[in-house]
Amino acid sequence: MPMALPGPSPIVPTVDFAAQGVQHGHLRLPHSRDDSAWGSIMIPVCVIAQGEGPTALLTGANHGDEYEGPAALYELARTLHPAQVTGRVIIAPALNYPAFLAGTRTSPIDKGNLNRSFPGRPDGSVTQKIADYVTRALVPLADIVLDLHSGGRTLDFLPYAAAHELPDKAQQARCFAAVAAFAAPYSMKMLEIDAVGMLDTAVENAGKTFVTTELGGAGTATARSIAIARRGVLNVLRHAGILSGQPQTGPTRWLDMPSAACFVCAQDGGLVAFAHDLGDTLRQGDVVARVYPLGRTGCAPMEYRAGMDGILAARHVPGLLQAGDCLCVIAQQREEGI
Repeated sequence: MPMALPGPSPIVPTVDFAAQGVQHGHLRLPHSRDDSAWGSIMIPVCVIAQGEGPTALLTGANHGDEYEGPAALYELARTLHPAQVTGRVIIAPALNYPAFLAGTRTSPIDKGNLNRSFPGRPDGSVTQKIADYVTRALVPLADIVLDLHSGGRTLDFLPYAAAHELPDKAQQARCFAAVAAFAAPYSMKMLEIDAVGMLDTAVENAGKTFVTTELGGAGTATARSIAIARRGVLNVLRHAGILSGQPQTGPTRWLDMPSAACFVCAQDGGLVAFAHDLGDTLRQGDVVARVYPLGRTGCAPMEYRAGMDGILAARHVPGLLQAGDCLCVIAQQREEGI
C-alpha cells in the first residue's frame, strides 16, 4: 500500500508570508499542559518583504543555549525596513522557543533536540512539530537559509561560518560563496559528527543554499561574537541581492575538517586541563589536553593527542567532562577558499 501523506501542521502563523511590508507575529503551536489546558507555544517570527526577489530564512536558537543568533536576529527584526529590501526576509530568532526560554540545548517539554529532529512529524512531539513546520512550510519559501549556531554551554569554537561538501557541486559552490560573503574570521568546510535529523540536511536535500555558523559558545555571547553575527547576516542578505550593496568582507582563514580524525572524544570522565588554546597550531601527536581522574590524588592523567596537524578549532567547556564527550575539534588550514 502507498505510504500515507503527513497531515497538516498544527502550527498556525499569525503573519501572512505573502504580504508586503513588515509583520511581527508568532508561529502558534497548540500545547495542552497543566497550567493552560488550551495553551499554545508562541514562537516569534518576523517577515519583511518588498517587491519581487529572493527569500532568505534566518534562524537562531535552533539550540536554546546559543545566543549570537538571537542577538543578531532580534536586532535585525527591529531595525530592517521594507524599503531596504528587494524580496523577502523571514526571521525566526528563537526557533526552539521552549529551549531558548529555559537556556538549554534541548526542549524542557520533550527533551527534543530540534537540530536532530528534521524533517519532523506533524503528529509527533512538540519538537518534531516545529521541525515539520520548518521543513514543509518555511524551507520551501526560501532560496537561502542561514542557521546561526555557537557552542552552547558545553563547547567553545573559533568564530566561523560553514557549509558542507555536497553531491551537487553547483549547489555546493553556492553554499560556499555565501560562506565567503558572511566573512567570519574563519570559514569552514564542515564535517558533522552526526548529520541525521539536522536542519542543514533538510535544507540541502531541498536543493537550497545553506550556511551555518559556530560563533563561540561557553553558554554566553560576547560583544565580538555578536558583532560577527550581525555583520555576517547583513553580508549574506547583500550577497543574496535582498539588500543593496556588496558584502563588507574582511580577512578570513579557510579551514577544512577532512576526516573523523578531526574529533577527539573523551574515553573517561574527569577534570580536563587543556595544553593549548583555541587557534593554536598543533602537530600530529601533540598533547591537546590531559584529563585527571577525580576520585583520588596521585593518579596520572590520561593524555589526549592530536591525530593530525592543524589548529584547535573547538574545545569542551566547562572543566569537568564525561566519557564520550567531544573533547576538541582539530581543523586544517587551506591556502584558499573551497
